[in-house]
Amino acid sequence: MPRKETITKVAIVDAAFALCLEEGLSEVTARKLAAKAGCSTQPIFRVYKSMEDLHRDLFSKGVRFFSEYYDRFPRNCEVPFVDLGLAYISFAGKYPHIFRMLFLSENRFGKSFYEVLNGNQAVMKEVTKASNAGCQNPQQLFMKMWIFIHGSACMSLTGDYDLNEHETENLLVESYGAFVS
Repeated sequence: MPRKETITKVAIVDAAFALCLEEGLSEVTARKLAAKAGCSTQPIFRVYKSMEDLHRDLFSKGVRFFSEYYDRFPRNCEVPFVDLGLAYISFAGKYPHIFRMLFLSENRFGKSFYEVLNGNQAVMKEVTKASNAGCQNPQQLFMKMWIFIHGSACMSLTGDYDLNEHETENLLVESYGAFVS
């Protein structure tokens, strides 16, 4: 009779995600993952042909994690792109290793930056909101806002961003106003 599988693919990905949260994607090695999951490396390679395949599933879990984070993030501002920007900057500060994996990595496993960000239609909702507010070119406005937002999020990773949420919101509202004019 075949041996009962004691560690599942879901358990492996969950352990890998926990390790990535703590130490970053580059530290998700077979040995460290096995220790985190409480198994040998054999079950990992029974489920995955390579660590690259595991990293692909880990990346997908990260995309879902960001989408869920954004879905739960409070919506307090009527100005387009501000709530999305606040959530993105906050995510970078709270989950720096996941942020790096999703938004600063050259390998997004076939997904563009936009696809990762817009996984739950967040960007399209904001573009529509800007269009409904009278913006003539909401896609161009998104790009201008996003360069500012992404820069702020990256600064939070390095400890160079010291604005609180209220100050950040005011800055994003002011930026929106400047870009729309």
